[in-house]
Amino acid sequence: MKVELRGIHKYFGKNHANDDINLTIPSGTIQGILGENGAGKSTLMKILSGYFHADQGEILLDGKPVKIASPAAALQAGVGMLHQDPLDFPPMRIIDNFLLRTSGDFFPNRKHAAQDINLLMKEFGFSLDPESYVDSLTVGERQQLEIMRLLFLGARVFILDEPTTGISAAQKAKLFETLKKFPEQAITAIFVSHKLEDVEKLCDRVAVLRQGKLVGQMEREQGKPFDNKKLVKMMFGKEAPLAPRQAYSQEGSVLRLNDVSVEDARLKIRNVNFEARAGEVIGLAGMEGSGQGVFLRACAGLIRTVGGTVQVKEKDLTGKSYHVYKNNGVEFLPAARLEEGLVPGLSLTEHFQLAEKAEGLFIKQDVGVKLAQERIAAFNIKGTPVSAVESLSGGNQQRALLSLLRTPLSLVLIEHPTRGLDIESVIYIWSKLKERCKQGSAILFMSSDLDEILQYSDRILVFFNGKVSQPLDAEKTSVAKLGEMIGGRGWQEEPTA
Repeated sequence: MKVELRGIHKYFGKNHANDDINLTIPSGTIQGILGENGAGKSTLMKILSGYFHADQGEILLDGKPVKIASPAAALQAGVGMLHQDPLDFPPMRIIDNFLLRTSGDFFPNRKHAAQDINLLMKEFGFSLDPESYVDSLTVGERQQLEIMRLLFLGARVFILDEPTTGISAAQKAKLFETLKKFPEQAITAIFVSHKLEDVEKLCDRVAVLRQGKLVGQMEREQGKPFDNKKLVKMMFGKEAPLAPRQAYSQEGSVLRLNDVSVEDARLKIRNVNFEARAGEVIGLAGMEGSGQGVFLRACAGLIRTVGGTVQVKEKDLTGKSYHVYKNNGVEFLPAARLEEGLVPGLSLTEHFQLAEKAEGLFIKQDVGVKLAQERIAAFNIKGTPVSAVESLSGGNQQRALLSLLRTPLSLVLIEHPTRGLDIESVIYIWSKLKERCKQGSAILFMSSDLDEILQYSDRILVFFNGKVSQPLDAEKTSVAKLGEMIGGRGWQEEPTA
């Protein structure tokens, strides 16, 4: 299906989110949409998929003007959207999720639905049990379910919003393999991303948005890669090279684990012995659910250990609460920014006031506003003191989280510090984290991006099904080696640091 967007404008108050966008996507194309956070790419795709209404402009599908007033209307027109977090119902079975919003009898024919699922799985090489529950699936498998459901509902245009965020390398390879079959059926895929390497591997064409405007397009020449330098310059108006590797390891133990064991409902980690030094960055690599999150929360006092001892700066904190850890210079930044890290409905000023130590019985509003102005400037947050945190982009929410950290700190524990962020935001976030290293903090972080782990870590711990490797020297480790270990291979010969 051919897609044409003509003269699209969208305003949110004074913010001109989409400014006269004109874009034509031929049928059967895998089209990349690149742009930094806040560039307007998600807004544009939400207009095409019926979540937002354009203030001006029109949409044409196969040359015919269409009015897309809702996501349901978009699906009827053949446009489906695969969100970063799949829109499914985890407590229900796969087949029940598949039957949602299908037309027909009051009691749908489950046998016929199971046959349709099996036919689609055979066509795309998926392997799911229709009777299993969605909450037992990985993110990648939930994406497969959503792809099948949208195909079943007649989608001929697929919008994928940052689909590689939070999935493993193997799951990403499977997703790309699936999408590359779409052009054979004249299905158009629109791939929204900030990752140049993903666009390079998958897309035939790419359009770049910056500050709400379409600033450039590029089409792949036969057998040739895209000009990445040119794409980066279009995205940011300048080149944004990765920061050079920097090591700040200093004398002194910050975190020491002695025969530590920890477990949750699904996973057990046994007898971990490990030490993190001041100024050191430790990357935690592994597939989602392999134990990294449990490990970080145990180091923060959010999950109690079931064996061994935890020491922070030689002080035994075993079995203590998170507040005791926090008072001893330990901070934890969760991946779920709005669910666990920030408070929706509160302004930036209110967050900074809550994060500071209370002085007196009453909150001084003028002092809070001044503090907010200072932090907003220092962390380059695109917002105002009265901005509600949920109104900020993902990158600005992450900067806000970092700006709430107190000084000094002994240990910073972070889940996915740059998930979903553009290149420039990634570089900025890590520049701020490295400043903490200079001040003597140790940083432990988990990430699904192996390049990020290798780029910013001094040492690496690999997790596989509750097993924890000996620390690896990041400079002597490759993506291929990490990929093997994450998959459970090569554990006997890993080099240690």
